[in-house]
Amino acid sequence: MNSLNKFFKLEEKHTNVKTELLAGLTTFLAMAYILGVNPSVLGDAGMNVPSVFMATALSAAFGSILMGLLANYPVALAAGMGVNALFAYTICGQMGMSWQAALAAVFLSGLIFVVISVTGIRKLIIDSIPVQLKLAIGAGIGFFIAFVGFKNSGIIVANESTFVGMGNFTDPTVLLAILGILVTIALVVKKVPAAVFVGMVITAIVGIICGAFGIDGMPALPTDWSLNFEMDAAGAFVGGFGELFANPMNAVMIIFSFLFVDFFDTAGTLVAIGNEIGLVNSKGELEGAEQALLADSIATVFGAAIGTSTVTSFVESTSGVGVGGRTGLTAITTGVLFALSIFISPILLSAITNAVTAPALIVVGVMMAQQLRGIEWENMIYAISTFITVISMILTYSISNGIAFGFIAYAISMLAAGKAKKVHPTVWVLLVIFVLYFATPYFM
Repeated sequence: MNSLNKFFKLEEKHTNVKTELLAGLTTFLAMAYILGVNPSVLGDAGMNVPSVFMATALSAAFGSILMGLLANYPVALAAGMGVNALFAYTICGQMGMSWQAALAAVFLSGLIFVVISVTGIRKLIIDSIPVQLKLAIGAGIGFFIAFVGFKNSGIIVANESTFVGMGNFTDPTVLLAILGILVTIALVVKKVPAAVFVGMVITAIVGIICGAFGIDGMPALPTDWSLNFEMDAAGAFVGGFGELFANPMNAVMIIFSFLFVDFFDTAGTLVAIGNEIGLVNSKGELEGAEQALLADSIATVFGAAIGTSTVTSFVESTSGVGVGGRTGLTAITTGVLFALSIFISPILLSAITNAVTAPALIVVGVMMAQQLRGIEWENMIYAISTFITVISMILTYSISNGIAFGFIAYAISMLAAGKAKKVHPTVWVLLVIFVLYFATPYFM
């Protein structure tokens, strides 16, 4: 106990081992939905679901423990929501890249993130991107993953006349998803701890019961309870470099998209939690940010190497902070629990279907969309760039397209308003990259 107290500075941060362990458990329960959702999303990219589950659990364990040891932050990590949708539905789906090439891009984005974390580039990037655009992109991703949830569950389907329309509400799987959404909404509104995870559990249990009565398409208990430790995607990123760089412009866009979403998602989470536990100094700077960003970037490299999309800091860590978590011991506890979750993988893999994960996607989307409250809507420059960012992500079914269109709209609006000199040079560089990207004959 004395060693733990000394290493994690428990007394200095006004906490103790019992509180930190409870906080770690709370954070794990708030994040545990990713164990079901991430394999489902990356499975749509053609990846082996059990293999993705293993990579998701191990990368979350590794990243969370590394964060605790390196930065002493109560922040847990796992494969990020939104960026996994970018991986599966934009890079692999719309652009037609293989999942191996997408993993190669994630790996490279992680390496670049490592360089950014240990150099002054970190501050340059943070200062160059307008806060309004960061908020717009975060909110847009929220709308996007909610749309994915509606689509995957069959609530929203393709329609020749109107492009999209309502699904078949007599389909039992659709009804199960709707029930799950309503239950999860109720739990979130009532502020039930780990509401998203609890909603998934309730939906799965109802589905299993319905399946036992002979209703088709329902979640089920596993017929084989043996553990599957296969990781066929480990190291597969190496074979994706050739395909990734077959079109250099596409490669730049893909790597930038992964890097952008990861970097600012992580920075936003760290600042939010840092504010809550007193790690932001009088100058507005986050103490120990370099170590925290380094832990996050290394976790992304590790995750790509073993076969999952970008690993990032989870804002759900605030749930653990809310019950008293103040140090890295909270994050390490969460990491250990993610490692232990491997031993319940049979039930998770058989009971987690699209109908079960849809409520999580939709409700997490709502939470991400709350960032719109920070938009200065009375300023037409920000209103236009935000609207273009969000609507483009949904209607082009592409997060990277949304980011690109948002930057273009912002730069052109600033130019039209006679404020070109206030635009950071980095934004103009990105504008050129985006224009060239859309001009390429390989345009998506």
